[in-house]
Amino acid sequence: MKREQNKAIPYEFYGRIPLKQAIPLGLQHVLAMFVGNLTPLLIITGACGITGSNELAELQVSLLQNAMLIAGIVTLIQLYAIGPVGGKVPIIMGTSSGFIGVFSSVAKMMGGGVLTYGAMMGASVLGGLFEGVLGAFLKPLGKFFPAVVTGTVVLSIGLSLIGVGIASFGGGSGAADFGSVENLLIGCIVLVIIIVMKHGTKGITSYSAILIGIVAGYIICGIMGMVLPTTAVASDGTEYVKAWVLNWDKVAEAHWFAVPKLVPVPIIFDIRAIIPVMIMFIVTAVETVGDISGVMEGGMGREATDSELSGGVICDGLGSSLAALFGVLPNTSFSQNVGLVAMTKVVNRFALATGAVFLIFCGLFPKLAALVSIMPQSVLGGAAVMMFSSIVVSGIQLITKHPMTSRNITIVSVALGLGYGIGANSGILVHLPQAVQLIFGGSGIVPAALVAIILNVALPGKREV
Repeated sequence: MKREQNKAIPYEFYGRIPLKQAIPLGLQHVLAMFVGNLTPLLIITGACGITGSNELAELQVSLLQNAMLIAGIVTLIQLYAIGPVGGKVPIIMGTSSGFIGVFSSVAKMMGGGVLTYGAMMGASVLGGLFEGVLGAFLKPLGKFFPAVVTGTVVLSIGLSLIGVGIASFGGGSGAADFGSVENLLIGCIVLVIIIVMKHGTKGITSYSAILIGIVAGYIICGIMGMVLPTTAVASDGTEYVKAWVLNWDKVAEAHWFAVPKLVPVPIIFDIRAIIPVMIMFIVTAVETVGDISGVMEGGMGREATDSELSGGVICDGLGSSLAALFGVLPNTSFSQNVGLVAMTKVVNRFALATGAVFLIFCGLFPKLAALVSIMPQSVLGGAAVMMFSSIVVSGIQLITKHPMTSRNITIVSVALGLGYGIGANSGILVHLPQAVQLIFGGSGIVPAALVAIILNVALPGKREV
C-alpha cells in the first residue's frame, strides 16, 4: 500500500518527493522551455539594434541572464503564492512570445535603440499592473469563461504550437539544413526514446521520459559530430555549420558567475508603446486562463477553481511588471510546459520548483545556461511534437466535459474555424488597420478566444456554469 502511495506522489501537487527524484522531473521542464524563454528577447533586442557594439552586446547578454532569473522567481511565486499573487498551480512561467508582434511594431515606429526598448519596459510595467487588476476581478468575469470557451482557447493554443514543434523537429525554421535527414533522424530517435521510456518503464524513468530523451539527443549529436561532417555548403556557395552540431565553445567562453542587473535600461513611459501593449495584456489574461484550465484538466483531471485562475492571472501580470524592472519582456504561463504536464501527468509542486531554482541558477551561472542553450532544435523538436499535441488533447477534454449540444458545437466550430484559420493565413487581414493585424494576426489564439467568448454570450440556450 505504501509503495502505491509513493508512486502516486509525482502525480500529486502537494506530495512530498525526494530531491533526487524531483531534480530530473524539474529539469525536463527547464529543457522544454529554455530556448523559447530566450528567443523573444533575442528577436526584440535585435529589432531595437541592441546587438552591435561591445557595450550593446554586453547589455543583450545581461538581459538574457535576467530572463532566466525572472522566469525562475515568477514560477516559484506561481507555485507557492504570496497572498493573492499566484494560483498554486503546476505552471512554469517564462518570457512571452505573444508580445513579439506588438514590440516589433513599436520598435519600427519609435526607431529602435535603447530608449525604445526602455519604452517597451515602461509599457510592460503598466500593462502588468493592469493585468493584475483584471485577475483580482476575474471571479465576476468567470461567467465568460466556461469550459467550452477555455477548452476552445486551450485547443487553439495547442494547434498553434504544433507547427512550432515540427519546425524544431526539422532543425529550426531558420536553419540552413532545415529538414535534413540528420535532423529528422535525431528528432525521430528522441521521440521514440521518450515513448519507450514513458510507456515501457515505471517509476522515475517513466516520469523523466522527456529528460532522458533530450539527454540521449545530446549524446547522439555528440557522437554524430565525431563521425560525420559538421559543415556543409549552401546553394549560394557559403559554408555553414549544421544545426545539430553542439557548440561547446559557447560553454567554454561563458562566465562561471554573474550578478544580475536591476533596471539595466532606463524605463520610459510613452503612449505610443503603452496603448498596444495594454491591449496585448488583456489577450494574455485570456491565454493564461486557457493555460491554467488546460494544465488542471490535463494534469489533475479537474477544472481550475476561481481562486486558482485569479491568482494565476495576478501572478502573470505582476510578474510581468517585475520582469520589466529587470529589462525582461512580459512573463506569462508557458504553453509548452502545459503540454509537458498534460503528457507526463507530473504535477508535483516541489518537482516543478526544482526546475524554477535551476532557472535561477542559470541566471546566476552563465556557463550552466550556455550548456542548456546549445541544445539542437531537432532534439527539442523530438519532445515538442508530442508535448504540444497533448495540449490539443487537454482542450478536447475540457470541451467535452459537458454534453456537446448544438450550441457548444457551434461555439467551438466557428471559433476554431475563424481563429485557427486566421492564424494559419494571417494575410487575410492585410487590408485592415495595423492594430488589428498585430492583435489578431500573430496566432489563432486571440481571434478564437474572442469569437468563443462572444458566441457564448450571444447564442441562446442553456449556458454552462
